[in-house]
Amino acid sequence: MSNSGIAGRVVAALLLACAMPAAAEPAPARQKELIHMVRQDCGSCHGLTLQGGLGPALLPQTLADKPAEGLVATIVHGRPGTAMPPWHRFLAEEEAQWIVTRLMEGFPK
Repeated sequence: MSNSGIAGRVVAALLLACAMPAAAEPAPARQKELIHMVRQDCGSCHGLTLQGGLGPALLPQTLADKPAEGLVATIVHGRPGTAMPPWHRFLAEEEAQWIVTRLMEGFPK
C-alpha cells in the first residue's frame, strides 16, 4: 500500500473517531454475527468482497469522503426509493456504528 493510501486510512479513522460518539463494542459472539451479516446480507447487493454490485462498494477508499453518521443512518433507516432496506429490525444503531467503523478501516474477513 502506498504512503498516500495509508495516510488516507489514518485520516479517515481520525475523522470517524471525532465524528461519532464512542459506542460500546459488541460482544465477541455478536461481532461474529455482524461480520457474517455484512458479508452475506450486505454482500448480496454490495458484492461478497464489498467491491460493489447492485449497491456501491463498501471499501475504505470509497467511504472516506462520506460522513459516518450518514452511513449509520443509511444502514438503520435504509434509502427510500432504492434497493437499500432499513436494518433497524436486525441491529441497534450502536451496532451500525460499529459496522461503519469497521468498513472505514477495512472490513474483517
